[in-house]
This record gives sequence, structure tokens and C-alpha cells, in this order.
Amino acid sequence: MKFDLHVHSEHSKDSNSSHDDILEAASKKGLDGLAICDHDTVEGGLACQKRALELGLELTVIPGVEVSSSKGHILILGINQNVEPLLSPEETIKRARKLGGTVIIPHPFKRSSHGIGSFEGLDIDAAEVFNSRCLFNRANRKAAAEAKRLGIPGVAGSDSHIPEMVGQAYTEIDAQENTLEAVLEAIREGKVSPAGKNTPTSIILKQMSGSAMRKIKKKLFNKA
Repeated sequence: MKFDLHVHSEHSKDSNSSHDDILEAASKKGLDGLAICDHDTVEGGLACQKRALELGLELTVIPGVEVSSSKGHILILGINQNVEPLLSPEETIKRARKLGGTVIIPHPFKRSSHGIGSFEGLDIDAAEVFNSRCLFNRANRKAAAEAKRLGIPGVAGSDSHIPEMVGQAYTEIDAQENTLEAVLEAIREGKVSPAGKNTPTSIILKQMSGSAMRKIKKKLFNKA
């Protein structure tokens, strides 16, 4: 099955993707499911999961969150409560485990996206070894090499911030059935492999310009 394990919705400050648009894009790309991982909030993932059920879609939506730890970002899948940001990576993961979360380190060597750097010694289930939002693949190659060295499963995600990016990268998951529990179990067991391709530069630039405009509008609005 094909799952994009790193998607942002309008619940992230740097994204304007509605849940309906995300779900439509995922269906068109032939995905079996996706994980909504908004910045420091599980609200988007829970809302998108509910919306997929309302629409009767054959898509499994994994509620998740991209937590800002003190050293970089950490993806936590399958939880329905927030994890406090700016804790150490070790404490962030400890709290994730108490909530039953599946832990993935995203874009570890992409500094512009708050990559955590080396993930050696951390209690994680997988590392994102292919992030389609990387303009250059050096960071992806380094993540793949580190995961291989440490014997940690590698996954892929689009890191989508606009609907056009959904499914550019995805993870092939060998699960017995397309359910939340079975998919998360397969990830924890390492039954995964990264797939997909880089997001075209034009789409990345579109996303970046949109994010910049939102920041400008916010500053102007706050001054008004």
C-alpha cells in the first residue's frame, strides 16, 4: 500500500491546504492513505480523519503531529493528544510513547526545515530518508546512509504544504489490511520502503511564495 506519511493541512501556519483538497489529491494520486502532521497540533489530523469518513473515502488517514523539539522536528503518528513543544528529543519521544505514538524523524539533515541532525541513540521507529520537498538530494542521501548504518527503517513523505505536493513521495507499506492499527504496526515492524520523486521546483517555489505572502499579511494585519 502507498502512504504519504508527511502532509500538512491548513492547521499548520505555513500551509493553506484544506482537508477536502488534500483528500482529493491523495485519491487522484492513487494513495491508500496519508498522515496529517501539522506543526505542534493534532487537530488537523483528527479533523481530516473525520472528514474522510464523512466522505466515505477508501483512504486511511493517520492523525499525527510534527513536534518542534529543542533540537529539531519529530513526527509522531497515531496519537490524539498534543505533545508539548521545545522539550528535548528524548523527552518528546518519551511522551510520544506514553501516548502510544509511532515515532519518525523527518528530514534529519535538512537544516532549513529544522532537521534534528543525527538520530543515533534515539528510540524511533523509522527515519524519513526521502523528502520530496528537498530541492537537492544531498540531505536525503545522508539520511538514507545514516538509517542504513544504524539499521533503522527508512520511509518517505512529500512534506506537502499545498495540495499539488501530496503523494510526490510516499512509503510502500506491507500491512495485512488498510486500517490505522495495521499500518502503524507495519511501520513499527519495519515493513516499509521509500518511493516517489522530487517535487518539481516550480511547485516548491509556489508553496514558498504562498508562505511568504501569508507572513507578510500577518505582519501587516498585526500592525493595523
